[in-house]
Amino acid sequence: MSVKLKKINEQVIVITGATSGIGLTTARMAAERGAKLVLAARADDALAHLAEELTTNGAEVVTVTADVGNIDDVARIGDAAIERFGRIDTWINNAGISIFGRMEDVAPEDHHRLFQTNFWGVVNGSMEAVKRMKLRGGGALINLGSELSDHAIPLQGMYAASKHAVKGFTDSLRIELDKEGAPMSVTLIKPTGIDTMFAVHAKNYMDKEPKLPAPVYAPEIVADAILYAAQHPKRDVFVGGAAKMNSTGARLLPRVFDKFLQATMFVNQKLDVDTDPSRRDALHKPDYTRELRERQGSPHHVIEHSEYTAAALRSKYINAALLGSGALLAAYVLTRRKTR
Repeated sequence: MSVKLKKINEQVIVITGATSGIGLTTARMAAERGAKLVLAARADDALAHLAEELTTNGAEVVTVTADVGNIDDVARIGDAAIERFGRIDTWINNAGISIFGRMEDVAPEDHHRLFQTNFWGVVNGSMEAVKRMKLRGGGALINLGSELSDHAIPLQGMYAASKHAVKGFTDSLRIELDKEGAPMSVTLIKPTGIDTMFAVHAKNYMDKEPKLPAPVYAPEIVADAILYAAQHPKRDVFVGGAAKMNSTGARLLPRVFDKFLQATMFVNQKLDVDTDPSRRDALHKPDYTRELRERQGSPHHVIEHSEYTAAALRSKYINAALLGSGALLAAYVLTRRKTR
């Protein structure tokens, strides 16, 4: 079924994980473009400050303090959207968290908490979105996966597992909705490393502070891809040429890619800074001291524009796979330079 999506300035958009990183960047960008917003996060004070910021600039905003791993909380997000605006046009499942460390070292309750947010949060949000949207004109469901939806890395094993699960769930749901002719577009966004608060919010079991390996891209690239998919039905969107490169490498040369990861990822996910024993994280509760920040400030050069993603999103005539070959080569060269 052909799905017709509204322009951003005509939409009511739900965003989870809205007070930090990609969610915060997307909320601000959507507000600038005229969307009505339903913003959800665990940090109630940060939500209130964000709503004040956006409404001062003319946006219509409702906020819901919610833990996406709690199905009742997610239902309240849907209730708030319908009560205030009467509909939902796009639902963005963005909330997520990571853990750095060998999987054997991580406490079981931390593994479970990560999956509760990253996987069950997406499931809860998607089911609520489908229930609210498909009988009210449909719209776009956008789930945040990762390049790690397609391959794994060491030291973030359960995060990678959760993103694999998000991909499987999203793809299955898409097929079911297509089969019944539901007027919904279902998109999986797969970013590479993005300069957000990801590393400082993550729980850390390593002896050094965590970092994302290069190349690292700007959150605005992800937000632009998300809002593009909110207006144009897309199945999958890789954000950053490196995301496409890594996915392709893992698929075509899995054993070689494993060896590459063994050689690089145990070093390139650690800063040369000892971990503070009193270090805070946002796994089980929000870290209010680090909310309302889009970027951490990567130690690597941050790439502000992705030619690959821009072309893959917007070109109607160029095969993105062909275009990707050049981006893969460029990303590979950049990665090698940054890891030396």
